[in-house]
Amino acid sequence: MRDLIVTQNITLDGVVEASDDWFQVLDGDTGDLLEVTRQHSAAADAFLTGRQTFEAMRGYWPQQTDDRTGVTEYLNTVQKYVVSTTLQDPAWEPTTVLRGLDEVAALKESPGKDIVVTGSIELVHQLEAAGLVDEYRLFVYPVVVGQGRKLFPDGQGLLRLQLVEARPFDSGVVLTRYRAK
Repeated sequence: MRDLIVTQNITLDGVVEASDDWFQVLDGDTGDLLEVTRQHSAAADAFLTGRQTFEAMRGYWPQQTDDRTGVTEYLNTVQKYVVSTTLQDPAWEPTTVLRGLDEVAALKESPGKDIVVTGSIELVHQLEAAGLVDEYRLFVYPVVVGQGRKLFPDGQGLLRLQLVEARPFDSGVVLTRYRAK
């Protein structure tokens, strides 16, 4: 069974989606942060998104030619899965369209490495509600934005997690990894 891992950039107040570029505020060296991101990418062979995040990424990453982080190469080559009932032609290979959470559950049962979800907050909320998330990798940025969409919506109820790693980076970002209990 493969692990489904939610990886999010998140503010101290729990926001993952806001109208400003709060995740662009890093001070200091980001080499250590980039190295961990590369390690996480190497441990995953599937990248899962919702349609909106997929379309935004498809419109940006394939055109990048001077990216030295490795993100472009990873996203252009990793097997992508997009959950959508409306998308017909993904137009970004290799991509498979999944029509619902049953197909995500089947993907988890297939052989392979980790399945990573980034962004796609509506999909993440659905995955959480269905009990499909195995781990949360939260890159906590040292900012408070005060408003925006949160990783865990109001009224979600109790979710018990086990801390498996807490790691600070030179930039002030802290990686916290939690396993679902």
